[in-house]
This record gives sequence, C-alpha cells and structure tokens, in this order.
Amino acid sequence: MSTKHPIIAVTGSSGAGTSTAKVALEHIFRREGVTAATIEGDSFHRYSRADMKKKMKEEEEKNGCSTFSHFGPEANIFPELENLFKTYGETGDGKRRFYVHNAEEAEHHGVPAGEFTDWLPLPKNTDMMFYEGLHGCVVTEDANVAQHVDLKLGVVPVINLEWIQKIHRDTSERGYSEEAVMDTIQRRMHDYVHYIIPQFKLTDINFQRVPVVDTSDPIIARDIPTADESLVVIRFRKPSRFDVDFPFLLNMITGSFMSRRNTIVVPGAKMGMAMELILTPIIHSLLEERRKALK
Repeated sequence: MSTKHPIIAVTGSSGAGTSTAKVALEHIFRREGVTAATIEGDSFHRYSRADMKKKMKEEEEKNGCSTFSHFGPEANIFPELENLFKTYGETGDGKRRFYVHNAEEAEHHGVPAGEFTDWLPLPKNTDMMFYEGLHGCVVTEDANVAQHVDLKLGVVPVINLEWIQKIHRDTSERGYSEEAVMDTIQRRMHDYVHYIIPQFKLTDINFQRVPVVDTSDPIIARDIPTADESLVVIRFRKPSRFDVDFPFLLNMITGSFMSRRNTIVVPGAKMGMAMELILTPIIHSLLEERRKALK
C-alpha cells in the first residue's frame, strides 16, 4: 500500500458489471481533476486468443485437464501484476500493455484482435492507479497482489445473474454460441471457486446486485434483469476505516435501508449514484494523504 501513489482495484469476474464501477470512478476523477493510470486486467493474461485456444486443447488432450481457464494462475502473469502494483506504489511509474478485444480496439491500437500491444511506460505524473479486472485482489503461492492495493472494491452479482449477463454479452456482442459460452462457464468453475471468490473476503467494499425476478434457470433467460428489477447489497468490511456516514447515505438514496450494521441495500437503479456518494469522500481522503506525503 502506498500513500504517495495510491492504487484502487475493482475486482469482478467476466460479465459481473465492473464497468458500472469504472464509470462511477471516471465521473469522480473527472469532477475532482484526478489523473489516473488505468490498468486493464485482461492485459495480464498469459496467452493471446489463438494461443489460449491451443493451450486449452493441449491441456485437455495431453493432461486430461478440462478446467484450464483465464481465471487461474496458469493462464495469467500474476507476479508481473504484483510487480507493477509494487513499483507504482513506490515510484509512481511502471509499464502496461493492452489486450485487444475487437476490431474497433484493433484499429485504435494497430494490433490484431486477440493479441497484446507492446509494453509501454505509464503516463507520467499520475495521481493514482486504477485497475479493473479479474484479479485485483488475488493471492496465490507466487503472488500477493492484494497487499499493494489501497482501496479494494468487489463487484459481485449473484451467480445466476452473472451467468445471464455473460451469456447475453458473449452471444450478442462477441459472436459466441450459447453452447460455447456455457462450456466456458463450466470450464472456469474450478478456478472461479479457488481464485475469484476468495478475493471478496479481502475487498473493502462489495457491491452485489441481486435480482428480484426469477433467474433460477440462467440458460433460458431471455433478458438480463434490469436495474429496476434489482437491489444492490453494499457491504463494508470495516466501516470505521472510511468513516462511513450511513444516515447520510440513507437520506440521499431513496428506498435504501440497512440490513446489517455494515451493510446498506439500495435500489438497483441507484447503484451508480451510491458508488459515487460512497467513493468520493474516500478518494478525497486518499488524495489528501497523498498531498501531505508529497510535501
């Protein structure tokens, strides 16, 4: 962890909705004049898209392993991610690359879809680092990424909702068949349990979207439950650390209520607003501590 160069990590699995947290933080950064070095979790995968397909086939045919996935350590470079966080916390510098998802990104980066860009230095004179991806708080035998993060945020929809969101996204936006997406979900389950879920006991704040409509069979669900058909459960691991003003939040967010002493529940449509209300003073505090340290 670093006072001079703080790091914020938003952690959630594919299709979990981390983009909502990303947008909320970008709004805060823009309003507060914060310059952030952004890191995409996909850029720390070990294999390109084509190489990953080959590796999965090889693992299954040679080793009988049908659980090799992007969620686990073998398909990622966790030590390099930890080293980036450590280096940035100490110096404010480091190197990053991008994973190119589609044709639009390929045109922007000049690299084919499914490949990585070169490693390049981070922008100079940033105020903090912002990571969004699968492994912002991961801990394995070879790497402890979580220890370097100053603010750990988890975005964790209930599992059936997560599957529905992934199925719809990958079939409509990425051109995969429903069968292919379900194969991916099943392949990832072992690593999901061992490397994704354990991160959420380390996160400072978890945002969990809970649908209030029937999602008992995510495979046949025709629509993703809307924000108005959901509640968001927000749990603070240690509310005293951030001086969370629950009465203020309850007053500002219509329809919210406390379910436990460290948990507030808000309407799904208020998720972005709740994030901004909660995170703005925390980021203020990180920036103030940074200014004092730099003096």
